[in-house]
Amino acid sequence: MMIGELRYKDISEKIIGASFEVHKFLGNGFQEVIYQRALAYEMRKAGLEFAREIEQDIYYKELEVPIGTRRADFVVEGKILVELKAIIQLEDVHLAQALNYLKAYKLEVGLLINFGSKSLTFKRLVL
Repeated sequence: MMIGELRYKDISEKIIGASFEVHKFLGNGFQEVIYQRALAYEMRKAGLEFAREIEQDIYYKELEVPIGTRRADFVVEGKILVELKAIIQLEDVHLAQALNYLKAYKLEVGLLINFGSKSLTFKRLVL
């Protein structure tokens, strides 16, 4: 990998392209689950493998029993965590949540995608 090259760039571009396709067709104003189903369809069409809403245990320090669980919207190609929102504007709390998911899932790259604004917005997260 060359310096400055984005990790999993090709996969990220396909996910973002699929997201734009969903937003172009549906616009904003639907519940998150609607976008999730449409994005699953578009990612399948793009030839991406993914798992939806995989439950991940959350551990605290050396405790052997999980203190809770979380579900990310998608893990794509086993490499990129994708968290969807359908809100007017992404805020720091949503970034923090997505970063926590990355740590919990032990992944390096994530995409936080918001379908709720007039234009599709997304943030690429790297641990």
